[in-house]
Amino acid sequence: MRELPAAVRSSIAGYPGSRIREVSNIGMGKPGVTALWFGEGDRPTPKFICDAAAQSMAAGRTYYTANNGTAELRETIARYATRLHGGPITPDRVTVTASGVNALMLVMQTLVDPGDNVVMVTPVWPNCANGIEIVLSGEVRRVALTPDAQGRWTLDVERLFAACDARTKVIFINSPGNPTGWMAGAEIHRALLDFARKRRIWIVADEVYERLVYDRTCAPSALDGATADDPVIVVNSFSKAWCMTGWRLGWIIHPPGLATMLAKITEMNMSGAAMFAQDAGVVAIEQGEPFVKEIVESYSRARDVVVQRLGAMPRVRLARPEAAFYAFFRVEGVTDSLALAKDVLERTGVGMAPGIAFGPEGEGWLRLCFATSPERLSGALDRLAPAFS
Repeated sequence: MRELPAAVRSSIAGYPGSRIREVSNIGMGKPGVTALWFGEGDRPTPKFICDAAAQSMAAGRTYYTANNGTAELRETIARYATRLHGGPITPDRVTVTASGVNALMLVMQTLVDPGDNVVMVTPVWPNCANGIEIVLSGEVRRVALTPDAQGRWTLDVERLFAACDARTKVIFINSPGNPTGWMAGAEIHRALLDFARKRRIWIVADEVYERLVYDRTCAPSALDGATADDPVIVVNSFSKAWCMTGWRLGWIIHPPGLATMLAKITEMNMSGAAMFAQDAGVVAIEQGEPFVKEIVESYSRARDVVVQRLGAMPRVRLARPEAAFYAFFRVEGVTDSLALAKDVLERTGVGMAPGIAFGPEGEGWLRLCFATSPERLSGALDRLAPAFS
């Protein structure tokens, strides 16, 4: 690397980067590689959504929007969230963002001062913690999920509460969870809400996988039972349920009093999401329920195949994920998941995410995204079998 002409922030210079990207950079574009490392399916965005964006662009809707999003999309999201979670959710509680990760950063930039701490349920997608520590100079206090006797992930809520102190600004929960597929039940959300009300701590819930559940229409939410005046913020995205990862479109549901502050911080970051993408988002929500139902059924079948075949491999320990589209599995005898992911990629041509990417609790584990066609998934499992025998 060439020497820089002047200094940069030490936290940025010392940041090693994404371990998932470290693996994918080795295999991306190589013939014969089955890429199961990222959190996205292999289906393109449905045509009816793409057509809506094309029609919007053709109509000249290519200008700046209000910082918090177009009125039409905010109203559509408010109706959608009300239908799923009650409330009602009003449009003044909705901010549109340029992706789910942008939503997370906007929220944390609004809430977290240097020295504040965020108590976070882990293992968790790395960007959640990294943005707080590296960009905002906050502290992340990790409270790990633990497997029960059947290998299912569980959260000790009292241990979560014990990690909070006078400097705790946020409790962060990702449910349904990436990478584990864990899903918080209604009783956990009630306990978190009661605690947050008493302690005046924010709950920030990443619920981008809320529709990717296999025994109900959507996952229990931090919004269930919360009022507009509660310290509850929910982040969501169009990426997963509507196969729109590349569109970079998400949203935040928050108390009305945060709207002006989020608009100001949005202006400093990226002004606002693209108008034509927002028009496509309206169509995705209003016309996309059959598509969501179809992909959830497809992912459910894929989950069954992965649990049966991967779980039967001698060195693998795998619990059936409750939600999302990941198999997060332990490999016996492994202490370096990054090295294992690279080795398996080189030997089998199957790319997966190393568990260490999701924090120290993930060491020894790998994450496989099963949101792919039966043929690709079956072929990948065929090639993985010798590696985990």
